[in-house]
Amino acid sequence: MRRTKFLLGEEDTPTHWYNLAADLPGGPLHAALNPATREPLTRAEMAATMPEPLIDQELSTAREIEIPEEVRRIYTMWRPSPLVRAHRLERALDTPARIYYKYEGGAPTGSHKPNTGVPQAYYNKLAGRTGLVTETGAGQWGSAAALGAAFFGMTATVFMVKVSHQQKPYRRALMETYGSECVASPSTRTAVGRKILADDPDSPGSLGIATSEALETAAGDPSLGYVLGSAANHVLLHQTVIGQEAVRQMELAEDHPDIVIGCAGGGSNLAGLAFPFLGARLRGGRPVRIIAVEPAACPTLTRGTIAYDYADSAGLGPLFRMHTLGHGFVPPPVHAGGLRAHGIGPAVSRAVEDGLIEATAVGQVACLEAGVRFARTEGILPAPESTHALRVAIDEALRCRAEGRSRAILFGLSGHGHFDLAAYQKYAAGELTDGEADSHGLALAAAGIPGAGGA
Repeated sequence: MRRTKFLLGEEDTPTHWYNLAADLPGGPLHAALNPATREPLTRAEMAATMPEPLIDQELSTAREIEIPEEVRRIYTMWRPSPLVRAHRLERALDTPARIYYKYEGGAPTGSHKPNTGVPQAYYNKLAGRTGLVTETGAGQWGSAAALGAAFFGMTATVFMVKVSHQQKPYRRALMETYGSECVASPSTRTAVGRKILADDPDSPGSLGIATSEALETAAGDPSLGYVLGSAANHVLLHQTVIGQEAVRQMELAEDHPDIVIGCAGGGSNLAGLAFPFLGARLRGGRPVRIIAVEPAACPTLTRGTIAYDYADSAGLGPLFRMHTLGHGFVPPPVHAGGLRAHGIGPAVSRAVEDGLIEATAVGQVACLEAGVRFARTEGILPAPESTHALRVAIDEALRCRAEGRSRAILFGLSGHGHFDLAAYQKYAAGELTDGEADSHGLALAAAGIPGAGGA
């Protein structure tokens, strides 16, 4: 009988996070800059929004960073997560490819985000903060921050991108069930939100706008810890429990991925799965091709500029060197709200820039088609974000069929789509469009990027 599921025990939950910075060729990442001085951020400046242990992780070049025992105990509620071979999908595609997926939908909130939501809440609690504040796109991260706050007896306020706040009411309900407040962004709560609404009362919002509102709120209340769900080095670090488990599970399968595929918005899911494989490759291990998949509506890696830019729309935070569409860019309101980020994590950006990861952009109609096919063969309804990785995994499997070659393909199924049925309903009704970014809007946003190159 062919094995389908490859499981590890609780005792196999990783004890350390993996840090790609230790293995990147060409030296460390470019430092984040103070926008006023254009000098690297000092630890004191970083401490305005981050506890000391997270600053250490953000700046570290150590290969391994120990996971606190209390965090690891909570991880075992859903970790290790399963790695599954998609035999039924393979048969449906009539492909010689061997397709595997790493499934993160078994976490309490239904996605990979608690892998960082729990440690960030833990460190902020140790620092004496009584509440958390953050932003969220589709709500996966907001739910994880709310869960982390609940586990450590803290409050949480989540600014949720308005279009997702409208599209995904049950994610909002989940956050509120955990005891958090979920606010549609742009809102009247902040000066940033009020200004944007004055200029555009019908603004659908963006992750950059929600980030500005969260940063403004955190700056006005020292009892609040600002936490973020993607892009930052420490966030990507926390997610590497995914890839570390996958490395061991592929060994159980007596296989090794030729291709690793992840959806890419801020970069945490992609990095979590791919960085441990990439690090092993950089240390002389087996070759692996890594593909980052983003929405055509927000093509940060494929059409963006490498420059110093703000992670938030109002420019309240520091400048990061990354692929960016411009902090003023507001993507079309596609259903993969977690991928509607104008910029991506500097570590992911650097890996793409150096040719270690390749990037592609796909439309949401083709992605939802892949999600329906997966549900009908493998039984799991993927989140719209996850369908981007799935779409390219299917395309690569079909390429294997056309070439008559067998390759092992591993993709990240970062979460389930149970809160995203409105997207699938629109797809079934033929009402879904791709909503690709237009060149004029991209050009306008790019003109507002404050820095260029390595400056």
